[in-house]
Amino acid sequence: MQKINPFIWFDNNAEDAMKLYLSVFKGSKTLRVARNPPGSPGPEGALLVATIQLEGQEITLMNGGPGHPLTDAISLTINCSSQEEVDYYWNGLLNGGGNEVACGWLKDKFGLYWQVTPTILPELLSNPDKAKAGRVMQAMMKMIKLDIAALKAAADAK
Repeated sequence: MQKINPFIWFDNNAEDAMKLYLSVFKGSKTLRVARNPPGSPGPEGALLVATIQLEGQEITLMNGGPGHPLTDAISLTINCSSQEEVDYYWNGLLNGGGNEVACGWLKDKFGLYWQVTPTILPELLSNPDKAKAGRVMQAMMKMIKLDIAALKAAADAK
């Protein structure tokens, strides 16, 4: 068990979110599931809390009821080594009704925000050549889904 892991409160659709995440992330698995026992506030047998593992990261999902909606104040980042990976996760997490946001951010159909980020982006943005880093920043700010080739081209532009 990890020392620290995200715990995400859903209204009543944590089980559907769990199914989507397990289908998108290869090698993922369900670690623990607790269902509502008789006499609990929620429907008997409905998912109460589940811990899943996505790419080695444990994440706990809970059906906690209304009153605590997800916001963009917290997001999960997926570090992608290729454009193929960016496209795969982008499309998988938008499946069924998510929304594209900006600069590599999306909101899935459950309201959870994700950053689908090429691993080269921090390197390009922290280039000691401030002009290169600035061109990358300007290119990124115009993108919805991040395009690795376009980011590299911005860095190399004269």
